Amino acid sequence: MDIAQLFLERSRYYLREEYRTKLHKAVAAIPPSALWSRANDASNSPGNLLLHLAGNVRQWIVAGVGGAADTRHRAAEFAAMTGPDAATLLRQLDAAVDEADAVLARLTPDVLLERRTIQGRDVTVLEVVYHVVEHFALHLGQIVLLAKQHAPGAIHFYEDAGGLARPVWR
Repeated sequence: MDIAQLFLERSRYYLREEYRTKLHKAVAAIPPSALWSRANDASNSPGNLLLHLAGNVRQWIVAGVGGAADTRHRAAEFAAMTGPDAATLLRQLDAAVDEADAVLARLTPDVLLERRTIQGRDVTVLEVVYHVVEHFALHLGQIVLLAKQHAPGAIHFYEDAGGLARPVWR
């Protein structure tokens, strides 16, 4: 397997498997009353972050790389003060991740160097994929932190195994 194929496979794995699984566990730990709760006016609720992740994945990969229509309203993702319940938000995000995974599954290594314009930025497809994976990880970390604040001890992803972090999230 060449490096481009490895990059695509690993990116698909993170979005489709590891990040999605951890996200579901973290969101399940957040009490329904906290889903749309913000620490302050400059913060986002877990609900905002879920809307934002779905919008980002769709805009950058499904539309930007896959050619679907870009219907995103980014500002609305952050402006929402209330919205769907956690199960609905997760279904919407799962659908976006599944659509993105289908786009990524069709990519060939040579496409990674093609250019796209997304949010006014001139980027390669490789940069698009890299952006979405790191962006997803960033907001997953925020949601995990919020889950740990609202439900201490409710989520646990790794176990110490003689100095090695053994995954228990699978």
